[in-house]
Amino acid sequence: MSQQPDIQAVKDYLIGLQERICQRLEAVDGQASFIRDSWQRPEGGGGISRVLADGGVIEKGGVNFSHVMGETMPASATAHRPHLAGAPWQAMGVSLVIHPNNPYVPTSHANVRFFIATPEDSAPVYWFGGGYDLTPYYGFEEDCVHWHRTAKAACQPFGDSVYADYKRWCDDYFYLKHRQEPRGVGGLFFDDYNTGDFDRDFAFMQAVGDSYIEAYEPIVRRRMDQPWGEREREFQLYRRGRYVEFNLVYDRGTLFGLQSGGRTESILMSLPPLVRWDYDRRPEPGTEEARLTEYFLTGRDWLEERND
Repeated sequence: MSQQPDIQAVKDYLIGLQERICQRLEAVDGQASFIRDSWQRPEGGGGISRVLADGGVIEKGGVNFSHVMGETMPASATAHRPHLAGAPWQAMGVSLVIHPNNPYVPTSHANVRFFIATPEDSAPVYWFGGGYDLTPYYGFEEDCVHWHRTAKAACQPFGDSVYADYKRWCDDYFYLKHRQEPRGVGGLFFDDYNTGDFDRDFAFMQAVGDSYIEAYEPIVRRRMDQPWGEREREFQLYRRGRYVEFNLVYDRGTLFGLQSGGRTESILMSLPPLVRWDYDRRPEPGTEEARLTEYFLTGRDWLEERND
């Protein structure tokens, strides 16, 4: 059992993860490439933003790596850790959002992150966090099952209840209280992950990070050539509004980035390029648009009765 955090090993993994995901997504898109934008943070640290725009499949996608540090923990990170207030800290992670062109291809988000703080006269305190979630505009049950089956397989080596616990946490976290509806069909969400065994904790974060593209790429390839028209595009832009609302009102990562003096362009990279808000829009009963909220965005157990 290793309790000493290996900061360099985590950083090397995250930079490699960013590169692998970008390569896979470029291969799927087939038209555009990620631009690379390295940046430095005056307060300490920096990162690499990778952005793809106006592609054949991806309308806007960003895969960010950041490694930032400071002398005093931001308020968003000490709300339930008051003993770390004033401690020097480091945070690193990969965060991504993919907004496809085709309304039948869902938006996806993933994040894996590592925090470490060093209180005066005390051993370092670390924790991992992350997960991934799927936001369809038109729902397909087989896509939801594949997404959750992949998530469960990633969690299984770390305990029989891990997937169920972090699936539930994801459903609770990605919930728009003011709309009283989930943002999407869920996935995984975890935070404050520290069992006292650094190697095992790091391995779990890697399992989640590595499984994201295995969960998402088959869904993209299955839907990317499905014909769509103006009706589907309008609905996609309308539903993207929910994504924006969550990220600007509730998302912890956005709040942490802004409070810690992060790079605004990278923090807000997750927002879609086009979006619309329609006043009191209600889908017609019996349509696929109505089925999205009536059947798919309900926090259901997608693996129930499937023996997996």
